[in-house]
Amino acid sequence: MNNSHAMKKKIKTILISQPKPITEKSPYFDLAKNMKVTVDFRPFIHVESIEVKEFRKQRLDLSEYTGIILTSRMAVDHFFRMAEETRYEVPTSLKYFCISESTAYYLQKYVVYRKRKIFHGQVRFSELTTILKKHKKEKFLLPCSDLLKASIPDALDDLGVDYSKACMYRTVCSDLSDLTDVKYDLLVFFSPSGIESLLKNFPEFEQGETKIATFGPTTSKAAENAGLRIDINAPTAKAPSMTMAIEQYMKGKS
Repeated sequence: MNNSHAMKKKIKTILISQPKPITEKSPYFDLAKNMKVTVDFRPFIHVESIEVKEFRKQRLDLSEYTGIILTSRMAVDHFFRMAEETRYEVPTSLKYFCISESTAYYLQKYVVYRKRKIFHGQVRFSELTTILKKHKKEKFLLPCSDLLKASIPDALDDLGVDYSKACMYRTVCSDLSDLTDVKYDLLVFFSPSGIESLLKNFPEFEQGETKIATFGPTTSKAAENAGLRIDINAPTAKAPSMTMAIEQYMKGKS
């Protein structure tokens, strides 16, 4: 057995920097069982609402918009929260353009689904732009966080539609001070914000033998910029999911 393979066998504890899955069918629980490892969950970031007073500084009148672009359930929740807090009565004529079918169905929490004009893509924003192209006469509002992916406004600019960004919530680093004395063999990250939170909470963090897994190019770039060593990267052709990437690494197949 070579040293690198021996190193891979050392993973016994894994920390996923996300909330614990609600369903028991999560592949992370299967990973823990199949590979006989301890998998813990702890969100490194969380979302905070932007208050009405701060929102009003954006000088946006919700009643001016005829279409709402919704990129997540979070965006749905905060749009209706802001509508309620600003006493804006959402008209039945408002059109909803959702990034996916699941986001569209989530609207049932706030509106009578069958009585609203709701459109949705599959998963990618590029699929939604195809639909938006057919509704260029609408004036769109894009409820978002302070960390909106640049690719989304870029795509809307290229499309030439009339839209406004409405920052309604922000992503902030969670307090992880209780983890100071807790050591994990593998830390798993899914966003640049997670990397930022790690370094903010533990400015003297030394990776050493701790392995780091990153999901997506922006996360891996943030880790590299922070001087961290990336041991596991996903998605790849052989490992489209993070759990598959971790399992393949532990089996010495990566």
